[in-house]
Amino acid sequence: MTLSPASYWYLSDNISRSMLASPQDLLAFLDRLGIRHQTASHAPLFTVADSQSLRGQIAGGHTKNLFLKDKPGSLFLIVADEEARIDLKSIHRRIDARRLSFGSAALLMQHLGVQPGSVTPFAAINDPSGAVSVVLDQTLMAHQVLNFHPLTNTMTTSIAAQDLLKFLRATGHEPRVLSLSEAAEATAQLH
Repeated sequence: MTLSPASYWYLSDNISRSMLASPQDLLAFLDRLGIRHQTASHAPLFTVADSQSLRGQIAGGHTKNLFLKDKPGSLFLIVADEEARIDLKSIHRRIDARRLSFGSAALLMQHLGVQPGSVTPFAAINDPSGAVSVVLDQTLMAHQVLNFHPLTNTMTTSIAAQDLLKFLRATGHEPRVLSLSEAAEATAQLH
């Protein structure tokens, strides 16, 4: 089931398009798409190091999410395995962009509706114009189950890797799956 950005954008006609989705809106949207999910609540997690305290409690691939912009102003959300080494000086060549830098907190809120520390591919629900290109690291997509903050860093939602693709497409974001991390490239050269 694929919905156009105009039709997915809200769970109710009573909610303004200018409003941001809440974690409950997001989970209801996953339900409407038929995506199975499980959500765990926890203390706020701001970094990958913080989230590693939950290993063993939440199974599946854990991620790092980078909100980046290039010099002309194109926006990118890089979603990679938490252990991936992403070289910000060269990744622009892999994703066909100009030199990249981190997007500001204001730009992040404007386009994805989340605060730093809560960056997640689920925030694509808050980008109906498709201004942000979503790029998934191929290594990450090898996990059967993936874990992301559901728009807040006080919860983690687990979904199947293939369902992440389904979700992104339903929000009008065609994800690109590329080999982004140095670790992935080294592994590929060994084979």
